[in-house]
Amino acid sequence: MKTTPRAGMTGEERITVDESNRIVFADDRMPPVLATPWLVAYLEYAARGAIAPCLEEHERSVGTFIEVEHLAPAPEGAEVSCRARVILVDGPVVTFQVEARDAVEVLAKGIHRRRVIDVDRFARRLARKRARLAGG
Repeated sequence: MKTTPRAGMTGEERITVDESNRIVFADDRMPPVLATPWLVAYLEYAARGAIAPCLEEHERSVGTFIEVEHLAPAPEGAEVSCRARVILVDGPVVTFQVEARDAVEVLAKGIHRRRVIDVDRFARRLARKRARLAGG
């Protein structure tokens, strides 16, 4: 890492709920709302962005844990802010408090953990696993 992430660093993703991120089972009775898998993804993107300036060119961060309560719906057209704040750094492992909200209320909150990795080492590990999966 170029610099060690520190408690208090933040990242944010702002999105609008639309056909690209809403539930797929909306119908005449179920109104279209932000889908939980997309909400979780945006929270992860916010966390990744919070520590990206700390990383070397050969490093990335990968999600290793997430626990999120999806507390309220966000209707189609709503503007949503997903935020992540570093709360703990333990070597290459960074823990975040995450929260999503719209203009009315908190939509989700939870904890997310990411690990800083060397992409070349990761790629080698993945190649070995691919070979094992292929029977080699």
